[in-house]
Amino acid sequence: MTASVAPPSAASAADAQTSRDTAPIRVLVVDDHELFLQGLQTVLEIEDDIQVVGRAGDGQAAVSLAAGTTPDIVLMDVRMPLRDGIAATGSIKRAVPNAKIVMLTVSDEENDLFEAIKAGAVGYLLKTIPPHEVADAVRAVHHGQSLISPSMASKLMAEFASMAQGTDSRPRLATPHLTARELEVLKLVAEGRANREIARKLFISENTVKNHVRNILDKLQLHSRMEAVMYAVRQGLFEID
Repeated sequence: MTASVAPPSAASAADAQTSRDTAPIRVLVVDDHELFLQGLQTVLEIEDDIQVVGRAGDGQAAVSLAAGTTPDIVLMDVRMPLRDGIAATGSIKRAVPNAKIVMLTVSDEENDLFEAIKAGAVGYLLKTIPPHEVADAVRAVHHGQSLISPSMASKLMAEFASMAQGTDSRPRLATPHLTARELEVLKLVAEGRANREIARKLFISENTVKNHVRNILDKLQLHSRMEAVMYAVRQGLFEID
């Protein structure tokens, strides 16, 4: 006798989606200063929609914890012993591709910003951020935004401008084919627009925007929205103001 399994009903599928939408955001916090680490955990745990699933004091421990806890968001310091935050970011993205990593650091060096983006970070915030804004940053990143502290964003835009000026003389690599719609989405991402804004501007749903972004990253074999923007500007796919 063979057993059969009935397909899930539309109601049960909707219930599962609702459960995913209402589940707390799982956060891993990583910093080598214990006092800061405790304060960060305290700030986040008072939020009903955020759950701290682990904390680590160095990059090596962060990689192990991320693999075991599969967080949604990782708040990562840059300068740490054993393995720095940028190296740990690359390892975590390989082990837990869906994890979104935000650097939370005192380092305002341009090279750290660029290397973090290349490693797959979707945000770069300085520790001067007010404590009450950390939870908002976690929510924003969880919903698809990329966040950079204003002082670091100006450095990133200066790099974009420099790359754009050099596109005429620099030999271009073969670029995977992006559709006209994907290029539209990527340009709006480069302008700093969130998924909701992009959806409203292009008269499509947020889920469609997310699918376009995912396809863009897959085609370009990149990790983050910001990395895709840097690639597009370097290749002269479009101009940004």
